[in-house]
Amino acid sequence: MTIQLNKVIPDFLEKEKVDRSKIWNHSIAIHKGERVQIIAPSGSGKTSLVHFLYGLRHDYKGQILINEKNIHGWNAEAFAGIRSNSLSIIFQDLRLFPDHTVLENIQVKKSLHPFDQATSIEEMAGRLGIANKLGKLARTCSYGEQQRIAIIRSLQQPFDFLLMDEPFSHLDENNRGIAMQLIEEEATKRKAGIILADLKRITQFNAGKLMEL
Repeated sequence: MTIQLNKVIPDFLEKEKVDRSKIWNHSIAIHKGERVQIIAPSGSGKTSLVHFLYGLRHDYKGQILINEKNIHGWNAEAFAGIRSNSLSIIFQDLRLFPDHTVLENIQVKKSLHPFDQATSIEEMAGRLGIANKLGKLARTCSYGEQQRIAIIRSLQQPFDFLLMDEPFSHLDENNRGIAMQLIEEEATKRKAGIILADLKRITQFNAGKLMEL
C-alpha cells in the first residue's frame, strides 16, 4: 500500500504557511512499512492532514492517492472498506464512548474487523498500566489513561498504516516508551507503516523519515 500526496493545499491555510511547509504543495509518497514522523507547529494543519488521509475532510486542493486511486471521489462504502482493512487511527481527541467501559471501547474495533493476534487486550492493558481500568467507564479515566485506551483500540484491527495525531501528549517519558514499543511490535506483525504527527519530535519513535509540515 502506498499513500501519495500530490500538491495538496488546505483550502483554509494561509499562503505563508503553505510556502514554509515541506508537505503542503509538494509531491510525497509514503510506502507500507515506512515510519514517518511529521513535526507540525500549532496552526499548520496537522490534524487536518490526518483527517484528510483518513477521509474525514475533503476541503483541500490537489490529490491524495491510496494505491494510485484518488480518494477525493470515494463514497462512504469505499472509505469504510479502507478503514476496516488498511487504515487505523488514533485521534487527537480520542473519540471514546464515555459511558461505556474501557473494555467495551477497545472491543468496538475488535468486533468490527478483528486482527488475529496472539497479544490479548488484557496483556496490552497490563503493559500500559490500565489493566485495572477495563471494567470502569471511560469517562472516569484520566486523559492519559484514555490515550492508552485509544492506543490499544487502534491495534485491534488489521492495517497497512497507523495514523497517530499527538498520541502521547498526556503520557510521561516512560509510558511513551512503553506505548511506542507496543505500537512498533503490532505494526511489525502487519508489516505496516506508521505516520505520527505531533508538535515536536517524539524521541521514542524511531522514524525513518522526518517531515516538517
